[in-house]
Formats: sequence, structure tokens, C-alpha cells
Amino acid sequence: MQRRQFLAASATSAAAAALAGCGAPPELEGGFAGIDMARGHALRDRLQKGGPIEPDIVRRTQVVIAGGGVAGLAAARSLRLAGTDDFVVLELEDSAGGNSRAGSVAGMACPLGAHYLPVPGDSAREVQDLLEELGLRQRVAGRWRYDERHLCHSPQERLFFQGQWQDGLLPVQGVGAETLAQYRRFSARVAELGRAAPFTMPALKGWKPNQPLAQIHLGLDAITFIAWLEQEGFDDTHLRWYLDYCCRDDYGAGTGRVSAWAGIHYFASRHGFHAPGDAATEDREGVLTWPEGNGWLTQRLAAPLQAGGQLRTGSSVLRIEETRQGVEVDVFHHASESVERWQARRCIVALPVFVAARVVRNPPGFLQQAAQRLSWAPWLVANIHIDAPLADREGAAPAWDNVLYADPTPGGLGYVNAGHQRLDPRPAATVLTYYQALGDVTDGRRQLAEQPWAHWRDAILQGLAAPHPDLARHARRMEITRYGHAMSIPVPGTQAFLGRIAPQRPSSKRYQLSNGERVAVPPTPGTARLAFAHADWSGYSVFEEAFTRGHAAAFA
Repeated sequence: MQRRQFLAASATSAAAAALAGCGAPPELEGGFAGIDMARGHALRDRLQKGGPIEPDIVRRTQVVIAGGGVAGLAAARSLRLAGTDDFVVLELEDSAGGNSRAGSVAGMACPLGAHYLPVPGDSAREVQDLLEELGLRQRVAGRWRYDERHLCHSPQERLFFQGQWQDGLLPVQGVGAETLAQYRRFSARVAELGRAAPFTMPALKGWKPNQPLAQIHLGLDAITFIAWLEQEGFDDTHLRWYLDYCCRDDYGAGTGRVSAWAGIHYFASRHGFHAPGDAATEDREGVLTWPEGNGWLTQRLAAPLQAGGQLRTGSSVLRIEETRQGVEVDVFHHASESVERWQARRCIVALPVFVAARVVRNPPGFLQQAAQRLSWAPWLVANIHIDAPLADREGAAPAWDNVLYADPTPGGLGYVNAGHQRLDPRPAATVLTYYQALGDVTDGRRQLAEQPWAHWRDAILQGLAAPHPDLARHARRMEITRYGHAMSIPVPGTQAFLGRIAPQRPSSKRYQLSNGERVAVPPTPGTARLAFAHADWSGYSVFEEAFTRGHAAAFA
């Protein structure tokens, strides 16, 4: 046995022993929660059977929004701001928000998916406007300022590396000069590419396939990130681990699957890549977060819809079809087991592409192509209630985001502390939200659907036992949320394909200057009978993409 294999085996044995000595896993209560996978599978099976649909009741409205994720909620907000209240939002699950929904364990709020929003740049004007509306962003003495209560408190990140915790997620503790040199060279290369052909967030604002600069993007989009790293001579183990982690964190799959465009875009579109010693401002690194993650945002987007009776949850869309007068949308209500038919002037299809392709009758060619071309990563989110702070290894103090180098749990991405934003400094019970991206795990989707809750529980407890040997003793409940198709994976060719077939782009005429200030132009709702809005149309899933797509679809 090689030395590295021996050390890995010893660490696994030690973790297992610590786990066994701190309480048997079966005593930990919990189960699957958050979304109803059986409901989604029942919808799939019903659609496969086909046949005519007989509604129990027929209703009319101006606009139907199919899907209550971030894109659907953004479209609804835009309609309301334009003075249109005659619409309905149909959502499969019992709460809106998609991958940005919130939950609670033992009365403590926690995320069921996305848990932060980077401070948006000027490309994300629509998101900036939302944050201003919610009071998170305001101009003070001529400069934009974000509410510090909602910016991630310090310490923000740490990495369990070589048996102890270090500040930040880039491995630096005890690494050699060659590693540090590759960090600096990669940082310079990202900056160089960003200057040559700017990367934007959201990507749809910057992807212009017919312009000369797009050749750089197209070249990166044509190969995997790992192939690009090979070409560029980036072979350092620690750098490659970090880049693979970043890709799995944002895209659900690692450097061997995602495109080089996606790998560079991760850094160049937001805060860059900072090698040790690089100057970095808080503004560039700032993220907004809450105990319930991005559910804080989606709850506020959904609240006026709930109050106005426009949000219908527990509702599976069965059919969307254009008619002479507009569109018809058939929906199955799970609580009453009844079918409702909506007749409307138009429909905003804010559904994942693979679902939209099944429910839209006589779908346009680009929708069918996209459903065949795109691939999706399964995902798992485990919320672990602990009754007291955990014993910790040496090094950096407990942070908001806590990551394990070479996490032994398949697809493991570490955990965030849902109680990190509390203003009360006294040690207390909290919820740790642990993430697994299964896009690189063989049969990950099938495993997610078929493996029992205990299978995931035991693997997570064992993996976290190395940095926290007393976790099993303090863990009181674990609730696991499963996403069979959590996000689209930006594999090579995705951006070129979507840039060619994109159903619509946001208008650049939504704002104008008045006395040197940017002000919103009163929007006019669109007229297209079918408009498509979902992060899938960007090829990867982040809040900025979904929100901007939804805003654009409202005016298509």
C-alpha cells in the first residue's frame, strides 16, 4: 500500500471509530423533506400516458406563469410593476422558490438549496433593482452601500486541510513554491482573458456570438476545463482540486465535464481569482446571505402573490398549448385531485427545459433541441440540527462556509452554518447545511431516487467525523432534500448552442439617464403567446441568470 493510500485508509478508520464512539447513527432522527419527488415522478408517468384531458373547471386570466422558481417569481414581479395583476403562478411544490427555497429544522430557518447571492455587478441591473426594492442596497453620500446585517459576517470561509482548518478555500497552508507560482499564473490568465473578452453575470448580457471577441468565448466553450488546464500547463494538484470544487459548487459537476468557458466564467464574471498576496476588496468578495439562504429573497418575491391569491402551489402543469385566442394551460391540483384549465392571452413557461418540452404541445424546434442537448446534475442538501457547538480541530475559527479538502463523501461540498448571521455571540444550537453535487457520481440520479435516507445520513456523518469527531453525539435531526435535476451542467458546446437558439434576450431599453442617474423606464408587458424563462436557457443555474430571464420573459 502506498503512503498516500495508507494515510487515507487510516483517516477513514479513525473517522469511523470516532463516529462509533459518539453515538450510533440510527438514533439520529430525520428523513427526506423539502420536495416531493414522488409528485414529480407521478407527473412524468401521467404525461407519458398521453390522452385527452377533461378539466373540472375552466378559468380565465391574462397571463399564466408556469413555474414558481426564481424565474417565474421574477416574471410575476415585473408584471406587477408594470401594472398587470391579472395573472396566475402555477407551482408543483407546496412552496415557491425552486432551488432557492427555505425550510426549518427544530424551529431554525435553513436553506433547502442556494444559500447566498454575490453582490451583483452592473451587468445585473435587474437584480440590483430588486435589492434596492428590498432595502438591501441604497445610495449613501453618492455611493452604493449594502446593508451590513445581510452581508456575510466574518469569518466567511475556511478549509479543513492537512488535519487542521485554514482561512479561505484555496489550499495555502504548507504548499510549495511551485503551487503558489501556479496560483499566481492562473490568476493572471483569468485577468488576461477577462480583459480580452469580458465575461458578464448574467451571461446573456455578454454572450454575442456574432462579434469578433466571441471567438475567445467560443474556443473556451468547445473544450472541457480540464483539457484547457492541460493545454495551459496547470497541473498542480492543489490548484486542480480547488478549481474542481468551484465547478461542482456552481455547476454540479467538475472540471472533467464542464467547459473551459464555464471554468473561467466562474471567476472572470464576478470576483476574479486571487492568489495569496493579491489585493482584494471586500466589495468584490462580498456575498449576501441569510439563515434561510436565498429563500429569504424568494419568500419576499412570493409574499405579494400569496396575498393577492395569484400563487397556486401543489399544482402540476399537464399541458400548455397555443390556441387561436391565446393559450390554454391544464393543471392538476394535488390537494383536490382536480384538473383546472386556464385560458389566457399568453403563458410564460418558467419550467426546466426538460419539463417544458413534455408539457408544451407542438413545441417549437429550439425547445425540443434544448431538451435533447442539455444535461442536468442531481443534488442533495442535508440540514443537520446540532444541540451545541462542535469540537473543532486546530486552526481557523468556525466560519459561515466550511469545506473539506478531498471530502470523502461522494460529491461533498462541505457545509454552511445557518446560524452564522446571528447577532448573539453566545454558543448555541444551530443547523449545518451540507451539500452534495452528484453530477460526477455514477448513477447519481438513480441513487438519489432509490437509496434510503440512512445511506446518505451515514456517509455524511462519517465524512464530517474527521474535522468534528463529536458530530454524531450532538446531531439531533437530519433532513435531506433531493433534487433529481437540480441544475443544467454547462458542458462543452452549451453556450454556442444556446447562443444560437436563445428564445429571447433582455431589452437594453429598460433604463434611461435622468440628471445623471439611472432610472427605470415604465415597462410594457409583452405580447408573445409563449415566452420562455428559466436558468436552463443560460446553461447553468444561479440566481442572477434565472431572475434576469424571468424579467425578460415578462416583456417578450
